[in-house]
Amino acid sequence: MSKTRRTFTPEDRYSIVQESLRDGHSETCRKYNLSPSVLRKWRNRYLNKGKEGLRDSYPRVDPQLRALEEENERLKRIIAKQALEIEVKSELLKKTPIGLRKS
Repeated sequence: MSKTRRTFTPEDRYSIVQESLRDGHSETCRKYNLSPSVLRKWRNRYLNKGKEGLRDSYPRVDPQLRALEEENERLKRIIAKQALEIEVKSELLKKTPIGLRKS
C-alpha cells in the first residue's frame, strides 16, 4: 500500500490553518489526515509572513512547458550548427582559386 503525495494550494493551506486556529490543532489534523508537524509549519509560516508565507517556496513548472523549452533548445542547437557549416563552406569557397573550382 503506497501513499500518494497530496498537494495543497495556498488557498487550501490558508483555509486549513484558519480552521486549526478556530477549532484546534489536533482536530484539524485528524479531519484532513495531516501530520501535526506539517500543520504547525504552515501555521508558523502564516503567523510570521501572513498569507504570502503559505505560497510554494519554489516555482512549479508545467511539464508541457518544460518539454517545449527542451525542444526549443534542441532546435536552436541544430540551427547554430547549420549556420556554422554554411559559414565554413562560404569561407572555403572564397579561399579557393577560380580555376580550381569544380562545376
